[in-house]
Amino acid sequence: MIRSSLLSDGLPSLRLLPLGVLVALAVPVRADEATLQPDVVVTASRMPQPVEAILADVSVITRADIDASAAHDLGDLLRLQAGVDIARTGGPGSQTSLFLRGTNNNHVLVLVDGIRVAALGTGVFTWETLPLDTIERIEIVRGPRASYWGSDAIGGVVQIFTRKLEGPRISVGYGTYGDANANVGIGQRGDRGGFSVQVGKRDVDGFPSQNEDGFGYEPKDHGFDNRHLTLGADARLGTQVLGVNAVRSEGDVEFAGGESGFTQQAVVASLAGPLGARWEHRLEAGQSREDYATPVYYSAYASRRTSLGWQNAFTVADGQRVIAGIDSVRERGENIDTFGGTPVYRESRRNTGVYAGWQARFGALDGELSLRHDDNSVFGSADTGSLALGWRFTDTLRAYASHGKAFRGPSLNEQYSPGFGGLFAGNPDLDPETSRSTELGLEATPAQGQRFKANVYRTRVRNLISFTGEDFQAENIARARIDGSELAYDGDFGAWQVGATLTWQDPRNEDTDTALLRRPKHKATASVERRFGDALRIGAEVLYAGERDDVGGLGLPSYTLFNIRASWQFSEAWRTVARVENAGDREYELAHGYNTPGRAGYLELVWEPR
Repeated sequence: MIRSSLLSDGLPSLRLLPLGVLVALAVPVRADEATLQPDVVVTASRMPQPVEAILADVSVITRADIDASAAHDLGDLLRLQAGVDIARTGGPGSQTSLFLRGTNNNHVLVLVDGIRVAALGTGVFTWETLPLDTIERIEIVRGPRASYWGSDAIGGVVQIFTRKLEGPRISVGYGTYGDANANVGIGQRGDRGGFSVQVGKRDVDGFPSQNEDGFGYEPKDHGFDNRHLTLGADARLGTQVLGVNAVRSEGDVEFAGGESGFTQQAVVASLAGPLGARWEHRLEAGQSREDYATPVYYSAYASRRTSLGWQNAFTVADGQRVIAGIDSVRERGENIDTFGGTPVYRESRRNTGVYAGWQARFGALDGELSLRHDDNSVFGSADTGSLALGWRFTDTLRAYASHGKAFRGPSLNEQYSPGFGGLFAGNPDLDPETSRSTELGLEATPAQGQRFKANVYRTRVRNLISFTGEDFQAENIARARIDGSELAYDGDFGAWQVGATLTWQDPRNEDTDTALLRRPKHKATASVERRFGDALRIGAEVLYAGERDDVGGLGLPSYTLFNIRASWQFSEAWRTVARVENAGDREYELAHGYNTPGRAGYLELVWEPR
């Protein structure tokens, strides 16, 4: 790994952190949103809110859901969600793109414990480098949320909460393609607070990332190794809770022609609780970093982001709440030519945002109005807002409508990259990309343990950044239109649990009237699980994705995947988890010229005393 002014801060290397040191670092500090019950969500409005009160399409993936899935890759878990599409250029550790409701990969805001984690150079999050073992809970809010969160939340927000253990835990696993995984951790919790710490390692021999249609095909396996740390602690101080969370992931990933080393880290400290009978607040400070080095290309990148925010919720009357806050972010990015040891560019910028939202319930009518103003030191200011109304026909049936405006600020590469020989250069005068979205939603709970959702939406994106100017310089010229609908059903019938989603979308480039790349027009998923008492669970998943366009006018055929999963709690402390991915051994591509796994099995043994 490289070293520079931006590459020397952060937590120590995981190679140097024995478990005893990690426990010593876990000073009593934080109880956060990850400890909330699954029916309470914080991502929609930055403060805790019951799911039934949110006028947006929300999904929650709990730790129990993750364990039941037996998945060991974040992308494989998320692609079963309605409106979520995944593209990947190879096996584990390969570059992964997530498209939410047909928007671009950089149109989804990604948070870890409340702080931004997208890389400053590209503006996207490296989903492939965050292990599932570090995650306690995932919240997905579809649709624009810029009026609360600011830049990037055009397609929606995905927030990841780091893991919290309440006792000792050890797990080891092995699977196809030499996929070996081990984790050890411990946690403790009491009335006054607690701590949790876990370290882990994953090594994958892999398979050739490209096939013979790939531009850099080579007949050798491309592996992936990852070392990760998650720690957190909290302490109750009167009515307040003081806490800290940290997650770090580092390792190397091989690709056709070379390999990259990476470090990803997020640290946040917070103080939260009531300040009066009708006033709750959360004060937090965070830092995220992402470093990448690719020696074969003589390139490296370092991202640093520090943030400070204060969020408040005021109950102004029965059924009415006002949310208000301010956040400040300082970002620094450094693109380095490692051959000469000189920076290609080294830039920084600041952003300050103020926001307010009013949530109200009047009988069967729910309403929400939110506004935000952002001031950026490079591209200027941006104003966003959203309005939503909901009507509860009965206790089990409600409908809502919403309209929102969002934006995405340019990445540092889009602003400052010198390009290649003067071609494809950045442009410091770029404006933010902007969007407007309208949505109608219907939710029903026809019986206990059952839930049905239907959503239709329309999104228009303007000022999209395109490298089409003079000498292919970046400019604000492209436009996109996205129309879509989603259906989702979940049902719990005693020993049986079933779920299904259906997504239709038409994401198009308005200027050329062509489909946006790697996003299928149709997608469907289904899952079924049978519980045999409290010890044994067996389930299956089906994923269908329709045809997609790819780079160069090439088409990607549709495909259907069938997965099998099982878990067996064979003693009070011991359980085993198994998964067969792509059980039908289907050949398919998520990006032209890149391989995907064939039939693959994985088995894990877990010791976790109850």
